[in-house]
Amino acid sequence: MKTSTKQVEVLHSPRLATVLMVEKTLKDAGKVVKIAELKRRLPKKVMHSTLLEILDYLQKSGKIVIGTKGVLWVYAPKEELDRLIKGGLEI
Repeated sequence: MKTSTKQVEVLHSPRLATVLMVEKTLKDAGKVVKIAELKRRLPKKVMHSTLLEILDYLQKSGKIVIGTKGVLWVYAPKEELDRLIKGGLEI
């Protein structure tokens, strides 16, 4: 009798603290940041694959835009949007 073993791939998920750290760094940047520059700005080292997974999540949730020149934080909370609309000029 032959016993077969199957390898199960365990997916690694980033910790919430790491996701929040990346979010804060992108918010504070205030401009388009290349991924290599983002890695340098992070207060703690993050594995490249983990960072890409976080960026994928942030893009799917509408918080960032990833383009050919880098990553840009675009999310604005509703309160901030309301404030911007009230202070805006109607044409």
